[in-house]
This record gives sequence, structure tokens and C-alpha cells, in this order.
Amino acid sequence: MIRSGLLALTLAALATDAASADDASAPGALPPLCTDRPTKSTAPCTAPLGHLQLESDIVNVTLDHSGGADSTTVLYTNPTVKWGVSPTADVELNIAPVETVISRDRRTGVTTRQTGAGDLYGRFKLELVGANGGNASFGLSPFVKIPTAGGGIGNGAVEEGLIAPISLSLPLNWSLTIDPELDDLKNAENQGRHVNAAGLMSFSYPATKTLTVSIELWGDVNNDPGGSVRQASADLGLAWIPADHPNLQWDGGVNLGLNPDTPVAQAYIGVSRRF
Repeated sequence: MIRSGLLALTLAALATDAASADDASAPGALPPLCTDRPTKSTAPCTAPLGHLQLESDIVNVTLDHSGGADSTTVLYTNPTVKWGVSPTADVELNIAPVETVISRDRRTGVTTRQTGAGDLYGRFKLELVGANGGNASFGLSPFVKIPTAGGGIGNGAVEEGLIAPISLSLPLNWSLTIDPELDDLKNAENQGRHVNAAGLMSFSYPATKTLTVSIELWGDVNNDPGGSVRQASADLGLAWIPADHPNLQWDGGVNLGLNPDTPVAQAYIGVSRRF
């Protein structure tokens, strides 16, 4: 019931007349729309005080050939809801209400299919530097994962992490986002814990007044005692904010794995709305 309610709420928000989002505040009262989409990057910016911001995949498909299996994961929406609690802070909740994982073991030929909700993520984001403008901004975003996903989708463990997003203005209208991240994860083979480290560099450029292009390099080192896994990807994203609807963004992207332990490809389209 909760899963179907979340999906219905997300679809209803996406179907609402776009003009309603733009009527949420007086002209000029809000800063330009800033989201954590597309690509994997997290920006230092937060949802404005007293405003709701919805950011979601509409559909997200991942193809993975690592670990001796061929798997396809499909997310049918993946909403993140943000609420601005101060001029420089917001709280966020994220869950994929319906997720399907189809996996075929290459050795045995056995295929399994799991469908259900994903894990629930709670986040707090604080912009420490740059909220009043300037060429640099910095923030902190601690998060916790609550194991709401079933077997075959999640690992049933509470896990947490911290992202420290940095954004810099570069010459020729380029911008750079750097996201160092540390996570505390459960071991795959026992109840112990280990450190996971991730990071990315995302370069963005306004190709037009309404279209932004992002290119990104991402890496992750999972130091599980049962076997360390290193992943890397090259990512491309496009974001379009219609000139007459500044609180609405459409986006899409593709992430390409750069080594055998990384999913071969991930493609998605998504939308963000500020209310």
C-alpha cells in the first residue's frame, strides 16, 4: 500500500500542470532551480526555505554483467522529495517505489526475477559556503539507508555515509562539481562493517539559455573483506529548463562502465519540480 501510494503521488506530481509550480512564489523570489540531477553528482545547493522540491527518474534501466551474472535493473520512478528547512539546509527522502531486478547466472543458466520497493534513504544537506553567490560553494550531506527493500534487491542492512559536495565556477561558463564520499557498509559475508569510498568530477556547460550539458567521471572503491571491488564510469547528462517554466526541469543521461566490475550501461530520463 505504501509503495503504490508513493508511486501514485509521484506520477500525480509529474502530471500536474507545469504552471502550478511556477505560481508557487512571486517572480524573482527564488534562486535559479538547482537539482542533484542529472548524472550521479550531488550539488551543494539546497531546496529554498519553505519550499518542496521533487526530483525523480521517470524510468531508469541498468545493464550489469559483473559477478558471474547478467542482470537488468529497472526503476519505475525513483523520487527524491526535498524540503527546505532553512535558507541553507534541507531534508530529503528517497525511495524507488517499484524496482525490478532480473538476473541470469551464467554458470547455471538459472534466471531469477525480483520486484518490490527499494531501500529508503534519508538525507540532510547543509550548504556551508556559497549560498549568497560567488564562484565557489561547499556543503555537507550525511545520509542513512533504511533497509526497506526485499531480498534480491537490498542487503537488509542499515548503512550510512557522508558526501561533501564542492562546486566551482570555471572560465568560459563551465562549472565543476567534485563529490568526495565515504560510506559505512555491511560486509557481504558477515555482520562486520567496512569503508566504501567514492568520488566524481562533473563538468557542466550551458549549451543554450535553457539546455545544460554535463560530462562526468565517477569512481568507487568498496573495501569489503570478502573481496574489494573497484568501479568506474563515464557519464553524460542533459538538463532542459523551459524558459517559461523556471521551476521545471527535464533531463536524461547515460552512464557507461569503464571496467568489468561496473555496470555496462545505465540510461534514464527524469524530471524535477519545485513548488
